Amino acid sequence: MPAIEILGLEKTYHVGFWRKQAKRALHPLQLTVAEGEIFGFLGPNGAGKTTTIKMLMGLVFPSGGTARVLGGSISDPAVRAQVGFLPEQPYFYDYLTARELLEYYGQLSGIPGQERRQKVKAMLERVGLGEAGNVQLRKFSKGMLQRVGIAQAILHDPKIVIFDEPMSGLDPMGRREVRDLIEQLKQEGKTVFFSTHILSDAEALCDRVAILHQGQLRGVGAVAELTANVQGKIELIWSGTTAPAALKAISAELHVSGDTVRAVLAEDRQESALDILKQSGLRLISLTPVRSSLEDYFVSQVGPDKISAGAGS
Repeated sequence: MPAIEILGLEKTYHVGFWRKQAKRALHPLQLTVAEGEIFGFLGPNGAGKTTTIKMLMGLVFPSGGTARVLGGSISDPAVRAQVGFLPEQPYFYDYLTARELLEYYGQLSGIPGQERRQKVKAMLERVGLGEAGNVQLRKFSKGMLQRVGIAQAILHDPKIVIFDEPMSGLDPMGRREVRDLIEQLKQEGKTVFFSTHILSDAEALCDRVAILHQGQLRGVGAVAELTANVQGKIELIWSGTTAPAALKAISAELHVSGDTVRAVLAEDRQESALDILKQSGLRLISLTPVRSSLEDYFVSQVGPDKISAGAGS
């Protein structure tokens, strides 16, 4: 049984002064997430990622289609109890301490008193806030608040965890800790579905990813499968400080560093580039294949104009 089944889910908003103009945020989406996998949901700003997640969580009503979680409806309280959720911009009451906040969420989840206190203590340690449990949230940094949000999402030991931008506001060490935590959740048999704008994290973590652009699914599959369809590149390095103009004509990216020149170009132009170097009397030092990355595939699907500081969110 799939952990999450999205069956033609779509959303159209009505905007404008009289709300007469229809704006489609999500075209009919078909997507399946298997139990026990880490699934990345990627796309630039406005792609429809958060809208999809909000519909899965019952926070936004779909215009059409449906979704099933663990074989049941997300509106079923028994299903909701098996899902942990961290929104993109969580809001917590500032004057509660981290411990009080988790105690509150533990009560909402029906965790008995003694067990709840033990779980709260263990969870604070798990997200790196063991020493800050009695500090009011108004004194927390953005990264610390994000950790609290992750803690409340997994406190009740759900089968499925849905994170919307879990790396948001974290420094490199914090991101590494969250990645480790997500991998631990998978080892515990949980399904993790998360959106992110940090492609390197998705590439390192995910069993499969989906690319969403302008409300439409552009690609889904394992990272290795998706990047295999992207045209490969090669890197040439030769001695000297000059580059033949003919290399620029075949779209080579040229970089001069000290007494060597490096060129990166499409794999199918390798023979042409080697002929140019030979004719120019330049000594080749190395020729190396460049592995296609998730970013290469992402750009091929949404266009380089959508890539900003980390690839869009």
